[in-house]
Amino acid sequence: MTIKHLSLLLFLVLCTCALGQADVGYLNGAYINAGGGDEAFQDSNAHEKHQKTYARSDLRPAIRLRNTTLGYRLFKKKKRNTTLIPLVNLGLQYNNTLEHRNGLGFLLETHPIKNGYVRIGGLFDVSNSAVLNPGSIRLSNIGSPQQLWFMPMTRVAYTPNEVFSFHLGYDKNFIGAGRRSLFTSDYGKPMPFGQIRAQFWHMEYSVNYQFLSEDYQGQPQAKFLTSHYLSWDILPWLNFGVFEAVVFQPKDTLLNRGYDVEYMNPFVFYRPQEYSLGSSDNIVVGAALKASIQNTTIYSQIVLDEFLLSEIRSRSGWWANKFGLQIGVKGRLTDNLNYRVEGNLVRPYTFSHLTPMQVYGHRGSALAHPYGSNFVEVLTELNWRKKMNAKLRLKFFASIGFLGKDIAGLNYGADIYESYINRPNDYGNFIGQGLKQSFFITNTRVSYPVLKEGRIHAFAELQTQYSKSDNFSDLKFIPMVGLRSYLWNDYRNY
Repeated sequence: MTIKHLSLLLFLVLCTCALGQADVGYLNGAYINAGGGDEAFQDSNAHEKHQKTYARSDLRPAIRLRNTTLGYRLFKKKKRNTTLIPLVNLGLQYNNTLEHRNGLGFLLETHPIKNGYVRIGGLFDVSNSAVLNPGSIRLSNIGSPQQLWFMPMTRVAYTPNEVFSFHLGYDKNFIGAGRRSLFTSDYGKPMPFGQIRAQFWHMEYSVNYQFLSEDYQGQPQAKFLTSHYLSWDILPWLNFGVFEAVVFQPKDTLLNRGYDVEYMNPFVFYRPQEYSLGSSDNIVVGAALKASIQNTTIYSQIVLDEFLLSEIRSRSGWWANKFGLQIGVKGRLTDNLNYRVEGNLVRPYTFSHLTPMQVYGHRGSALAHPYGSNFVEVLTELNWRKKMNAKLRLKFFASIGFLGKDIAGLNYGADIYESYINRPNDYGNFIGQGLKQSFFITNTRVSYPVLKEGRIHAFAELQTQYSKSDNFSDLKFIPMVGLRSYLWNDYRNY
């Protein structure tokens, strides 16, 4: 595939896609762009201050300002606030059996130096259900079926001026304006990372160095990911973004590479570097457009793993035409009601590779959309509250679509951790191939705050899950009640 062909395809697809903008809110005491928006709280005055510094970037979280008083202040020095934020994640759910999670933790936030920010902490959780801990790391078994989980939320940031910002942490990041992301999402496990961000003119450029791991060949093994994202405000209401990432392993049967210095250069394109190295690293590229018009935001993403333009034109269903698309719209219907409608599709074998050490994933979970690949999904959300600072909140979520699952040990392209070598066909591949399964998921939740300092809310929800395939259908009603801090996204909607 030539650069000319790549540019042509990006232009054609983006011209047919719509555009979007990120939600804005507070998270863990620092001003950020919050992944989905529903777990954060908006503030119009803070938004105006934020826009002067960070325009419309979709990389989240973005620590620049300290303008909220979350948590308990430990010292009374005004310039060096240090606060302790309690974390709670308690829940009881019935899903054929009684499942529970008992999570407690803390965040310690401080500003040790001027323009510096430190957040240390996390959440420990004793639970008998992996479903209730989708974004946590399993530490150990403490007596079947009880397991100990941990979700670190540690980040150090230094912003020496209005241009540069440097981050280190063990946390999650998210790139995109949607509920899902085809670039980088916070549905999976946290990871150690380093990040450089630079804002200039109407642009923001960010580079991420992420340290991943997989259980492979009977033991944990390290792999690395380097990505960069350029966000450009073409017009005050129009934003264009370009994304590129490379997954590579530090050693293979031929070479002990370590962290390739070629990929540490923040200003290179990874595909030419991969060719020059003679490697089989996994390169993912993408682009995004979004527009904000009054109370409405339209957004889109396209991600490309591999493809040949000639095979796309011939509509041959070639297995290596691997790409995904997202298009969505969100906005405010009234002062009390926000909405979102979003569609996602990813072709078979996208994000996959030869071995788990080259897959676009971390600790067995996808780094992008939680379904991986070989699926089509349409989701909608409604968020209701009486006013911006209302206590009682109601949220409705629904997702409908279909995906294709593997059959008889053959890889039809849904599980990104399966090697694409084990595919049944080179041509004639399509979304939903294999065992086609349709799904319909709803989640209705009501919440009420009980402790302001930790944004701790009592909540009750009802989730329905319907799935259907050949000669099989299943309908579940899953109620849940609990108490949790609304400081991170609790994804159980897939």
